[in-house]
Amino acid sequence: MSRYDGKRTAISAALGVAFATFAGTAGASAFQLIEQNATGLGNAYAGQAAAAEDASTIFYNPAGLSRLPGATAVGSVSLVKPKIDFKDSASCVPYLGVGAGTSACPFGAVGNLGHAPGGNGGDPGGVAALPAAYFSWEAATGRLWLGLGINAPFGLTTDWDSGWIGRFQALKSEVQTINVNPTVAWKINNVVAVGAGVNAQRLSAELSNSVSYRAVALASGVPAIIGATPAGAEGVATVKGDDLAWGWNAGVTFDLSSATRLGVAYRSSIKYRLDGDVTFADRPAALAVVPQVADGNVTAEIKIPATLSVALAQQVGSQVQLLADWTWTGWNSIQDLTIVRSSGPLSGQTLASTPLRFKNTWRAGLGANFQVNPAWKVRGGLAYDRSPVRDEFRTPRLPDNDRKWIAVGAQWAFAPNAALDFGYAYLIVKDGSSNLANQETATSAPKGSLVGTYKSNVNILSAQVRWAF
Repeated sequence: MSRYDGKRTAISAALGVAFATFAGTAGASAFQLIEQNATGLGNAYAGQAAAAEDASTIFYNPAGLSRLPGATAVGSVSLVKPKIDFKDSASCVPYLGVGAGTSACPFGAVGNLGHAPGGNGGDPGGVAALPAAYFSWEAATGRLWLGLGINAPFGLTTDWDSGWIGRFQALKSEVQTINVNPTVAWKINNVVAVGAGVNAQRLSAELSNSVSYRAVALASGVPAIIGATPAGAEGVATVKGDDLAWGWNAGVTFDLSSATRLGVAYRSSIKYRLDGDVTFADRPAALAVVPQVADGNVTAEIKIPATLSVALAQQVGSQVQLLADWTWTGWNSIQDLTIVRSSGPLSGQTLASTPLRFKNTWRAGLGANFQVNPAWKVRGGLAYDRSPVRDEFRTPRLPDNDRKWIAVGAQWAFAPNAALDFGYAYLIVKDGSSNLANQETATSAPKGSLVGTYKSNVNILSAQVRWAF
């Protein structure tokens, strides 16, 4: 390795561009958004692949369209508010000279790079509004249905205070998706119906964190650059990118009897190659000649997971319906997030790579509906949702953990062809530990250790209108 290559590697290791993943605490585990209607929220989304109550079944199981006569339209909006508190135990700002794997603070509160310690970060979980719309049409009476769904299956944001102790690990992490899902369903006979759809999904992301410019200057080995970059010099690196990708979903329903319906639904994984750029704010003039902190184009690949759901809807008498489901999500499609430069003298080189090591998960739910009278229906539900995040890889971009759902809802059929639905859910999130080291390896960026505990909960409120034509 040449002397220049050695310096280049050292500078790359000094960068605090540790982008972890695309979102904060969402309603479902990781950054998945299961909140695609209000009818299901009241049941904690139990049994949605079998419920097929309205055109939102396009998302949960397209075969359910076979239960909808004529034409219907559904519009819903869900407000999701995660609350996240980080309690610091023994975190410290970036430092040099001790090696990898330690979370101790050997150089005191400001380390040996001179950075201010910072606070606990405030509450990074803002309110997210998740709209969705669905349309269905019985194209051939009793046989063929067409549908269209528009929603956002993944997303949400964490946005930590700019001066917090973990700023070199993460500041803002935001993802936004929009999914367009044309669908067709066919009723084979009085027992079996099938459905399938295509998903055109656009994903845009923004990730930022602080960078120790003092560490970059020291790694350069150039006295003039070091002298012109004072202790404590830092700025913010921001990566933005987007892509349009394609997937599919399919499902089948079995009417086992007049009172019992089984639903099975699958949504495919979707692979993205995001193209965008990286910018470095507040960069000292002396670092203008250092390509590792130059603005430029970047790319990253990520594979959104597939899901498989098995659900049951059971009518008990004329007023009570019971719902249950088990849903598997293939989160192990995401093992790391690697961001690569795609322009400039370092094109093709890794800007940052963060291990995530997501594991596959499952979710189970139980729900019930009670028809009070022809105009009013009340709902309730419970669910348990496993997180794909492993304790040793939990980051402030995604301080996720297992959660329990408690949900209630109601429907008011205010006209023969129209209804309003309301739902509310409270999610109890298991406390999550953080024990991130200052450096993962001897050549990785010094980001400061982040040691403490995340305490979280989520409130979700949904409203929906359904109209039949």
